[in-house]
Amino acid sequence: MDFIKDLEKELVEFPEYPAFKAGDTVAVTYKIKEGEKERLQKFQGVVIQRRSSGVTETFTVRKMSGTVGVERIFPIASPFIDSIELVRSGKVRRSRIFYQRKRTGKSARIKEKRRF
Repeated sequence: MDFIKDLEKELVEFPEYPAFKAGDTVAVTYKIKEGEKERLQKFQGVVIQRRSSGVTETFTVRKMSGTVGVERIFPIASPFIDSIELVRSGKVRRSRIFYQRKRTGKSARIKEKRRF
C-alpha cells in the first residue's frame, strides 16, 4: 500500500492550492478545450465536500445559476485546473454539507468565519 502511494507522489505533480474545506466559497478557474481552441472559465461556489486523499482526491462545488443549483466535481490533481482562489471561509460543523441542496434563500446562507 505504501509503495503505491510513494509511486503516485513521484509521478503526479500537485500544484500549491490554498487550504479550503467544506463551507468555504472558492473560485475554480479551469481550462476548456473546444476543438483547437483553449479558454479559461471560472466556476465560483460553495465547497460541499472533499473526498478521498492523494491522487484520487476530489472536491464538489455547488453554485446557484438562477434558480437552479449546479454542482461540479473537480479532481484536485487535474491538469485542467488553472487556479483555485479562496473567496471566503465559511463556518460549518460538518465535513459534507449535502443538506445545502434542500435549502434556498436565507436558510441557505453560511456564516463567515472571522479571521483575526
